[in-house]
Parts: sequence; structure tokens; C-alpha cells
Amino acid sequence: MLARLKGWARVIKRDVLAVWLAARDPRTPWYARALALAVAAYALSPIDLIPDVIPVLGYLDDVILVPLGILAVVALVPRDVMAECRARAEAAAARPVSRAGAAFIVAVWALLGLAAGWAAWQHLAG
Repeated sequence: MLARLKGWARVIKRDVLAVWLAARDPRTPWYARALALAVAAYALSPIDLIPDVIPVLGYLDDVILVPLGILAVVALVPRDVMAECRARAEAAAARPVSRAGAAFIVAVWALLGLAAGWAAWQHLAG
């Protein structure tokens, strides 16, 4: 059962990226693009309708809303476009992750946070 859940999660992850790619494809109708952007933004956003800290309900929106949104987008996007976007998403998932790149991004955000904190301190102290 755990293997099935992991496989399902992998498919959802791939399809979220595929939906994002479909939203950026010019062959996708405007209404499907709008829904695809909304679904991808919700799936990738750290902000949920129901916060994840609420037991059971917090994850329920992710388990129900995201797959339903993906199904709606898949139904609206032309089949050939969706197949191509899924193939591109699968290829992107197969690429190695750059830990050095991730560390660089974290370092940049940390430096920006420190600079903002220092500027706020200077403004409040002076």
C-alpha cells in the first residue's frame, strides 16, 4: 500500500508540473490556461485554504482539491498538448537536483533577510 501511495504522489507531482507547463503553452485555450495557473499556484503555494497544522482537515484539501483541479485541467487541455507537457514534466523529474544551486538560493535569501533586518534595526534605532 505504501508503494501505491508513493506512486500516486509521484504522478500528482508530475501532473502539477505538467499543468504548469500546459498553462504556458500557446496551444492551450485561455480558460484552460486560467484554471491551470490557479491549480498549479494552489498546489505549489505554501498557503492553503485549510492550514496543514489542523489534523486531518489540513491535508484533506491537498488530497482532494489538487487532484480534482488536475482532472479538470486535463479535461480542458487538448490531449496532444497534455501528453507533451507530461513527457516534459517526466523528463524534468528525471534530471538531477543541484544541491549547490539550492544552497546558493538559500544563502541569497538569508543574506536578503539579514540585510532587511539590519535596515529595520537601523531605522528603528536611529
